[in-house]
Amino acid sequence: MSVTRVWLTERSHQELRAELQSLLQQREAVAPADGREHDSPDGPGAEERDREQRIRRLQELLRDPVVGDQPPDDGVAEPGMAVTVRYDDGETETFLLSHDENRIRPDGTMICSPDSPLGRALHGAHQGDAVRYQLPDGGWAECTLLRAVPFEH
Repeated sequence: MSVTRVWLTERSHQELRAELQSLLQQREAVAPADGREHDSPDGPGAEERDREQRIRRLQELLRDPVVGDQPPDDGVAEPGMAVTVRYDDGETETFLLSHDENRIRPDGTMICSPDSPLGRALHGAHQGDAVRYQLPDGGWAECTLLRAVPFEH
């Protein structure tokens, strides 16, 4: 099984690092002096659990990311590529295949996570390949990779 490294734009990398730092500071600010949980006898509350889950996700994303380096211009879909697909209904869409946490970049570029069903199906596909992926409702969809080029910042 190959490991896909996380690809982030420089801006997203900075934003995620700042968010992680802020969450870690929040954690320290609410930690009781004696180290015991203070919300309830059952452990941390929902806010603390959500914060800890987000901290773990950010640490995972920031563990060893590829920041801003462009993948090779070889027509293969992978993180860091701008991909254009044609769906079954004939509609085409271009988006950045990236682990960026936002769904739309400030320049208006749509983002698709490589961890999403569509992103997983596209990973490693070559221009002209048809891929199939499962929809949230359990159904299936297909699209064809028309173009995959390194994302221009």
